This record gives sequence, structure tokens and C-alpha cells, in this order.
Amino acid sequence: MARSISFFLFIALLAFSPICFSFKSNNDKLYPQYYYKSCPQALEIVKSVVAKAVAKEARMAASLLRLHFHDCFVKGCDASLLLDSSNGIVTEKGSNPNRNSARGFEVLDEIKSALEKECPQTVSCADILALAARDSTVLAGGPNWEVPLGRRDSRSASLSGSNNNIPAPNNTFDSILSKFKRQGLDLVDLVALSGSHTIGNSRCTSFRQRLYNQSGNNKPDSTLDESYAAQLRNRCPKSGGDQNLFFLDFVSPTKFDNSYFKLLLASKGLLNSDQVLTTKSRESLALVKQYAENNALFFDHFAKSMVKMGNISPLTGSSGEIRKTCRKINSS
Repeated sequence: MARSISFFLFIALLAFSPICFSFKSNNDKLYPQYYYKSCPQALEIVKSVVAKAVAKEARMAASLLRLHFHDCFVKGCDASLLLDSSNGIVTEKGSNPNRNSARGFEVLDEIKSALEKECPQTVSCADILALAARDSTVLAGGPNWEVPLGRRDSRSASLSGSNNNIPAPNNTFDSILSKFKRQGLDLVDLVALSGSHTIGNSRCTSFRQRLYNQSGNNKPDSTLDESYAAQLRNRCPKSGGDQNLFFLDFVSPTKFDNSYFKLLLASKGLLNSDQVLTTKSRESLALVKQYAENNALFFDHFAKSMVKMGNISPLTGSSGEIRKTCRKINSS
């Protein structure tokens, strides 16, 4: 009788072992080893294409990092941002935060194409975005972290969500913090993730108001260093030059470091949404000072906040799909 019970227990354990030990099931949670069996070369393929793109154009690191941020704040990290308009879908690429500024889509297309050749319809575009953001950060000299994986791709986009949920350059501090909290993020995440502005560029149209008419009184922003403002006006006039590009961190524009926070303390943040971190909240200012003094602390908090952001409402299990191409949903 004891042998019989032991035999049935053994059979039962065998029956449940795929659930307990398979890489393909983890209670629908994200985890770094998700593709270890189904596409073992996935991470190397992403890293290789991103490295080539950043070597060709250093600015691309910031562009790819920004795409992940703009994707996650709209419907969660589901690659909805990558969808073009078609079949009733109105693309998020035309929203105010993305129009004429979101870029790097061709790099993601190249990554997806390479992955489809290696392991067809296995790696999601949402995971590609998360991996490309991490690899871009590392290539620019920033921190490394394990990227939890297993996201699936959405079959819809939200233009209104993109317009309403992504913080804008001229938003108030309270508005920006509210948009972060709406995603389950907190003040530390806000300040740490704002540090991504240590690399990349912004357009004249995104900060012109600070130079000429910040409060509707035809005067510049009083929190902006006067000599820095004068330099900016040379290439950002009252009208025209909307697309002229400026470094978000003019000290080390292609290096991921804490000089962004040092510039904020010197009243030389380019965007209003940057500078308000030092002028509208004592708690935020304290974090800016800590990061300006301690690069390792900034890196640690940034990495943790990136993982936290990457966990915003992912589609898992049987939800969504694995797109064949990132720009359109699969045919029914």
C-alpha cells in the first residue's frame, strides 16, 4: 500500500513539474530568464543592434530610452507606441509628446527582424523596448540591471492616453508627480528617472516659454540662470527655430552621469519640468542634492526605478499577442 501511494505521488509530481520548473510559467510574472529556453540569443541580438546604432549616432541611446518611458506611461509597457495607424488604430506617434520628436523606430525594426529570423514570433516588441532602454543606458556609461521579461504586445493604441499621461515640459511639479503616482511610481522614481535627461536633446519649442514668457508676463523664468538663458536665446528665438536641438545636459551630453543634477542646482536645467525638481518641493530638492553628490546612489535608484517602471501593467499569459512586426498587429 505504501509503495502504491509513493508511486502515485511520484506520478503527480511529474504531472505538475512543467508548472513548477518550466521557464515558460512563473504565475504570469515577469522575470529575466523568460527567453533562456525559447530564444537564448535574444538578449545578445538586442544588445548587438543597439550597440551598432549608438556607435553610429550617440544620441540614439537617449532616443531609445525615451521610447520605453513614453510607451509605459500609456496603457502600460505593451509596445502600443510602436503601432502605426491602420485597421482602426490611431497611432500614438502623432501625440503632442511624440510628434516630431519620438525616434529610433528603425532600430527597433532591425532588432525585431533579427529576432524573427532567430526565433519567430517569440520575443515581444514590449520586451525589445525594455531591453533596448537598458542597453542604451549601459552603452552611455550608466548603470546595468537585470530586465524582467515576458511582456506581450497590445493590439491597440491610445492617442488620448499619450496626450494626457506623459508629463509635458511645462507641466507643474504637482502635475508631473500626479502623473507618476497614477502609474504607481513615487517621488524617488520621479527624480531618479528624470536623471535620464543626462543624455539626449530637446527642441526649442519645448522650453521657449521659459526664455520669453514663463508666467504670461512677457518675462523669462526667474529660476533660470540669466547667462544660460542668454546662450539659449541665440538659437531659440521668440518665433521660428522650433526644431532646433539643445543638449539637456550641456556638460556631458552623451555620457550617462549625475552632472544633470549638478546643473539643476546651478539653475541650468533646460526644461521647466527639470528645474521644478529643485524649486517646488523640499523632498525633491533633497534627492537632487543627494544624486549630485553621489553618482553611485543615483545609478542605484535609477536602475531600481527603471525595473519598477517596466512593470507598469504588462500584458502576460494569453493577453495581447507577440507581433510579427512591431508597427502593426497580427492579422486575425
